[in-house]
Amino acid sequence: MSSARILIVEDEPKLAALLRDYLVADGFSVDHLERGDAAIAWIRQNTPDLVVLDLMLPGLDGFSVCRELRAFSTIPVIMLTARIEEIDRLLGLELGADDYVCKPFSPREVVARVRAQLRRAHLWQGGVAPKPEIELQPERFEARVRGARLPLTPVEFRLLQVLIAHPGRVHSRNQLLDAIYIDHRVVSDRTIDSHVKNLRRKIADAAGGYDPIQSIYGIGYKFDETA
Repeated sequence: MSSARILIVEDEPKLAALLRDYLVADGFSVDHLERGDAAIAWIRQNTPDLVVLDLMLPGLDGFSVCRELRAFSTIPVIMLTARIEEIDRLLGLELGADDYVCKPFSPREVVARVRAQLRRAHLWQGGVAPKPEIELQPERFEARVRGARLPLTPVEFRLLQVLIAHPGRVHSRNQLLDAIYIDHRVVSDRTIDSHVKNLRRKIADAAGGYDPIQSIYGIGYKFDETA
């Protein structure tokens, strides 16, 4: 997987170069295009393993590129966007995008998302179900994926329990904090981000990149059964 070929379609040269450096350092082969109207022909000719696609591009925007791409390919697509109002369309997979990252972002996060999407693509190609069931055992504070026990802390278990009980519902950080800290201790609402990050990592590690928890920029998190 680390030798996979990644196409970055991004018109900001410095940002593209930064992403390229991080992906190359992680072992990927990386190509770069600056214009959306050059992307489809290039993809047809070269068939990359994954596309990192900016939303706002000269020639043809990322939405249009993704629509055209989905007419003939299931290559994973990670969208880059600074337009918060478009997040619902991205999360709703209206375009066929597989994931999104909001600007500004950490290049390490993009690399992690790339690896997760490639793991999923590998599972689909191998005929293995990409949506493993997560089984909760509240009396034991345990969760299992494909029979394997997730090493969750009590706080992480309560967090997963709340999210999985209402699939598709967006929970604010404060709502999640109230649910997982039963002693009502006073903590920063950003504490939830750390718990979610650890929970997502543990689920992905146990389930080959499966990541059903989605972040809603500026609001909170939801559990997406269709992920």
